[in-house]
Amino acid sequence: MKLALGLIFGLGILSAQEAQAPAPSPSPAPSAPSPTPTPTTPTSPGRFPGQDRQQGPLDPRQQQQQFPDMQRPIFLSGKVLMEDGTPPPEPVKIERICNGQPRPEGYTDSKGRFSIQLGQNTAMMADASVSSTADTFGDPLGGSNRQSGGFGGPGGGRGISERDLMGCELRADLAGYRSDIVNLSGRRILDNPDVGVIVLRSIAGVEGRAISFTTLAAPKDARKAYEKAVDQMKKKKVPEAQKELEKAVSLYPKYAVAWHMLGQIHQQSNRPADARKAYSEAIAADNKYVNPYLQLAALAAGENNWQELADTTDRVIRLNPVQYPQAFFYNSVANYNLQKWDAAEKSAREAVKLDTQHRMPKAQHLLGILLANKNDYAGAVEHIKGYVQFAPTAPDIDQVKKQLAEVEQRLGQTTVTQQTTNP
Repeated sequence: MKLALGLIFGLGILSAQEAQAPAPSPSPAPSAPSPTPTPTTPTSPGRFPGQDRQQGPLDPRQQQQQFPDMQRPIFLSGKVLMEDGTPPPEPVKIERICNGQPRPEGYTDSKGRFSIQLGQNTAMMADASVSSTADTFGDPLGGSNRQSGGFGGPGGGRGISERDLMGCELRADLAGYRSDIVNLSGRRILDNPDVGVIVLRSIAGVEGRAISFTTLAAPKDARKAYEKAVDQMKKKKVPEAQKELEKAVSLYPKYAVAWHMLGQIHQQSNRPADARKAYSEAIAADNKYVNPYLQLAALAAGENNWQELADTTDRVIRLNPVQYPQAFFYNSVANYNLQKWDAAEKSAREAVKLDTQHRMPKAQHLLGILLANKNDYAGAVEHIKGYVQFAPTAPDIDQVKKQLAEVEQRLGQTTVTQQTTNP
């Protein structure tokens, strides 16, 4: 039995890790061809009983619903430092985690300081290559903006109450590092907003980072040009930002983050050759800086260059095998299209394992198809059901449900055969 996968995905191009600015909308990439033919994808409340009756006295619960808790702004401030006591060389994302779900709240400044109002994050974007939970290549069909919205749940762009902070924590999010945790449960509006220092500690055995320490050695004039570029990107003045970045890298050729941002601009402007050159310069300046590898992988995927995608994501996985489930997912996509089934399955399993927030449910679908094609129907049903569960509104959901029904039928036939053979 052979099932076609028909991978559909968008490739995110720009990351605002350095720019701290919303990235332009990602350009959709072509569907990944599969080694077997791919099927075409089909692409007022009522009145309550007794509402007209004369109402008696309200009970306390009704009064509580009529007069909910006042939602006042909750401000937090603090500082993020590396374990040696120095501020991070680049802005670091501050996240609020509520019941296991991360929500971006803001970024640190050049001195590691941050000041945020909880819940006011609608202007923020999901980073393309910052953390393990970020969708590096965009949303692999039913990703992070699934049911709860991009930053859904309590406080997603609205004021929040003290009650909303139950089960919540604050942390700094930076790939390659573990953050101290600040408990927000029980915090009151009038409490001191200063949460103190959050320390980032490097993860043992992980070489790849989402920041480049070459930034620390940047001359004053180069850093000034880079910071101007960041400001211009915030204002969506892309040509002006490009000019400042070109000045920064001419003054300091090892300015990896400047090369990376310059590559992003070229990539978004449909200049892939210039983008590749800039990313290569970033890697030459700092070969443990993960972000440019991820953008090169996005270019390879957009061109259906599966061997390059496999090679590039292999390098990301070697640099940081614990915080980039998206790298494993796209490594699996590449090997699937190269018909390297065992390698594809291995990476798909790792992607599913690391994707604890279910931000890449397409990895479940991919693994399910790989298992079905090796006649592991029970495993295939489990993972295809996972995709249906975590991506209920995906564009290909009808096609996937048909695949699920087909696999379940095969599983039933296999079970009957086994029972007949071994009564």
